[in-house]
Amino acid sequence: MLRYLRPLILLGVLYAWSGSAFAFYCGTHLIHEGDSRAMVRARCGEPADIEVRTVLRRPVVFVGGTPFPSGTDLIEVPVEFWTYNFGPNKLMRRLRFDDGELVDIETLGHGYR
Repeated sequence: MLRYLRPLILLGVLYAWSGSAFAFYCGTHLIHEGDSRAMVRARCGEPADIEVRTVLRRPVVFVGGTPFPSGTDLIEVPVEFWTYNFGPNKLMRRLRFDDGELVDIETLGHGYR
């Protein structure tokens, strides 16, 4: 039984370690999904790089907390990618903001000087 449990535990740890994160520490402040751009900038300072794009999406109406598509027209939603470089001894982070709200935190490789 134990020999089957070890690989499953290892896979779980590797999955938890990979790619995206829900939060990270910027100094002593916890940054997590749902934060605003202003809050992240106040806690982490200026990012090393900002990439701005726009994406087209269908409008959404929330009914009882559940999103429902509204209409067939598309609207432009601003999307920003902020990259933070914390130096060669720490991992870099790429933050994605949709319409000013932090929606994804990606862990990159080690930073640079």
